[in-house]
Amino acid sequence: MTGSVDPVQPAADVDPAAEPDNGMAEYYRLQRKLQQFTLVLSGVAVLVTALLLSWSAAFAVLVGATAALLYLRLLGRSVSRLGGERRGMGKAQLLVPILLVLAACRLPQLDLLPAFLGFLLYKPAVILQAVLDA
Repeated sequence: MTGSVDPVQPAADVDPAAEPDNGMAEYYRLQRKLQQFTLVLSGVAVLVTALLLSWSAAFAVLVGATAALLYLRLLGRSVSRLGGERRGMGKAQLLVPILLVLAACRLPQLDLLPAFLGFLLYKPAVILQAVLDA
């Protein structure tokens, strides 16, 4: 057959080193963009909160947004380990919102609602990422 490609040998115009391993390069790019969107949305939310409400509420949003970035990082690490020898996801990322709520309940200078809303800022970043990729 002319024009067929041997399944064992890579095509001549394809660099095997540039090929992602099971799409992991694309996954890491998506993960990085999601963290960047979350960081930008968090910065805007902290500034708006500081201008419209108070510095205390802005600090709580900042703490919540930092927890969201940590949550995304742990979740991404857990997802990237799936396959191979691991069948399930880790539970470490689930501790982040629990610790955030506990900290907001224990520390009087940290308001619960702004901190939790700051934590949820990763959700609009996910929606924004989905809209931009579509």
